[in-house]
Amino acid sequence: MPLKPLTFMFKDDGMVPNNPALPALVYEGAVDVADKRDPASAIEKLFTANGWGYAQWRNGIYPFVHYHSMIHEALGIACGRARVQLGGHAGEVFELAAGDVVVLPAGTGHQKLAGSSDFLVIGAYPPQGTYNLCHGDNPAERDKALALIPKVPVPESDPVLGKDGPLPQLWRR
Repeated sequence: MPLKPLTFMFKDDGMVPNNPALPALVYEGAVDVADKRDPASAIEKLFTANGWGYAQWRNGIYPFVHYHSMIHEALGIACGRARVQLGGHAGEVFELAAGDVVVLPAGTGHQKLAGSSDFLVIGAYPPQGTYNLCHGDNPAERDKALALIPKVPVPESDPVLGKDGPLPQLWRR
């Protein structure tokens, strides 16, 4: 059976705009990391092969609510596990584990609530867009973000499944 993402829409909570048109995607067990000596590199290679190699990083997820209003973001869990809240202050809590991938459309709030000591995330972006960091407690940023979010182009490929993956269809405006 082909891998399909779970989709989630989050409403504007008054502080975090979220994305009014595009769902967040959660791929459970997208990458088999059990037999990988270097799971982080495996996720980086997957993202790069699928056109999401722009400005990759290795780290965790900030413990405060934040979002990006000018670019979409892919988060691949390379090691460990964490409780992560998506959708801002009133969002939904997810238990993420090694091998999971989350794809956040511009404007989607996210934060790590708790995580294992070995929690490691690979972050990546499509080539279209500009990285920015918005805080979920700044009304002026939110107002500006509302105008920017709809202008972020839909990527041509899915970071997990490439050009034939579900993202281009699910994110059609």
